[in-house]
Amino acid sequence: MANSKKTAITNYQFPIPNSQIMNFYIVDVFAVEKYTGNQLAVFTGDGVGELSDTEMQRIAKEMNYSETTFIPSKEMREGGYDVRIFTPEQELPFAGHPTLGTAYIIQQELIKNPVDKVNLNLKVGQIPVTLHYAGESVEWLWMQQKTPTFGQGFSPDKIASVLNLDVSEIDSRFPIEEVSTGVPFIIVPLKTMEAIKRIKVNKDKYFDLIEKTQAKAILVFCPETYSPENNLNVRMFADYLGVPEDPATGSANGCLAGYLVEYSYFGSEPINIRVEQGYEIGRPSLLLLKAQRGKQGIEVAVGGKAILVAKGEFV
Repeated sequence: MANSKKTAITNYQFPIPNSQIMNFYIVDVFAVEKYTGNQLAVFTGDGVGELSDTEMQRIAKEMNYSETTFIPSKEMREGGYDVRIFTPEQELPFAGHPTLGTAYIIQQELIKNPVDKVNLNLKVGQIPVTLHYAGESVEWLWMQQKTPTFGQGFSPDKIASVLNLDVSEIDSRFPIEEVSTGVPFIIVPLKTMEAIKRIKVNKDKYFDLIEKTQAKAILVFCPETYSPENNLNVRMFADYLGVPEDPATGSANGCLAGYLVEYSYFGSEPINIRVEQGYEIGRPSLLLLKAQRGKQGIEVAVGGKAILVAKGEFV
């Protein structure tokens, strides 16, 4: 027994201490005010370039936000900045609020001058983020997402059982379907806010479902809202990614925007709407969605605010 313990310790690869400085920033993205929206940790500095994939994953788990991003270099490559995105459980090729929040930090802390656009080199490809200013301050950030693709459909009975809802609470005028702009989501239309509030994900049925799907997360939406100026209320569940419920999900809402145009949810297009999310978990968020049909397919843009909450040095 002693020998087996000794072998295990000998074979374990302890991380090498990082001798370079790493700065971190905490940003509220898609915020309606400070301490709302979706929290994001962004890491910059020479030390980030020395991190292994394993170390990035461990730091993301330590931060324990829905996502943490890493900027390995302050220098541009092919017109953009390399960025890595991690949940507490795994790396993602794309995610919405990390894209906007990281672009905001790049403009504020690396470029340090007003610019109209920041390009992020992500695993899914290069994503442009445009910045709109009120005076010298960034007021809104917008990202152009990849053309949405549409995947498999699902029966209302199956999805209702996962969400612990009655099948009659699903809006049967529209399909339940996988949609992706880089990361796939199952999009579920509901009829009422009452149904949205009552969702309690059955974890066993959820994990059974996603064993057979590309999408590992579920977005539900309805046309009733907490705030009268908003058009839709949304919730997003992704236990598989270590995120039981997300307060604001730019990637999922980009998929939703494509879905709304594809199925003419509002009866006309293009769409230019306000979506609220996170109210049920005490993190009210606002996402702006624009979508229309173009020559290459449905064009999707998602916008919102980013607010710096804290910054420091990671030791």
